Amino acid sequence: MSAAALPELKQISRVEAMRLGPGWSHSCHAMLYAANPGQLFGRIPMRFSVLMQMRFDGLLGFPGGFVDRRFWSLEDGLNRVLGLGLGCLRLTEADYLSSHLTEGPQRVVAHLYARQLTLEQLHAVEISAVHSRDHGLEVLGLVRVPLYTQKDRMGGFPNFLSNAFISTAKCQLLFALKVLNMMPEEKLAEALAAATEKQKKALEKLLPASSS
Repeated sequence: MSAAALPELKQISRVEAMRLGPGWSHSCHAMLYAANPGQLFGRIPMRFSVLMQMRFDGLLGFPGGFVDRRFWSLEDGLNRVLGLGLGCLRLTEADYLSSHLTEGPQRVVAHLYARQLTLEQLHAVEISAVHSRDHGLEVLGLVRVPLYTQKDRMGGFPNFLSNAFISTAKCQLLFALKVLNMMPEEKLAEALAAATEKQKKALEKLLPASSS
């Protein structure tokens, strides 16, 4: 199986993003992660724990949402949304990671923030999220991204990537894992290729049934 190229969005600087006109919407999301020394089944290194969430629409994404720049700075708007879905965390400009322009009918610039926590702090966020206002409504629960691949070359990260993600979330995840040196680019590409192949085979199985 040949490795797939990592998807790329058009990246711009924070300064360039702030200069965009009123026709652009701004979304701000946070990737919270922690080094994890644990081993799955006593032999598969966990390496890192990264939090994403299951949304009300059945799609995976990072905690966060749209920020109305008429009333909020990026960080104040992000923290307002995080307070509704996580309940216990505030990010700052120092946590800013990237801005990307999205393709489609809506003009959106997607800002990603990233903060490394201790594993204990990450667990505290998970506990707090269960008691947040949006839990069970707009947010159906936090999940940890499995950053490993099992011997069958599908279990773990490849299977996770075969799920459905909201908008730029999958691209942002791959980008962050690469630039934060959490996973080598070749391993990211291999996992993405395996996930893509799985989705292709699943579609091929469905097509004969749908055409009969």
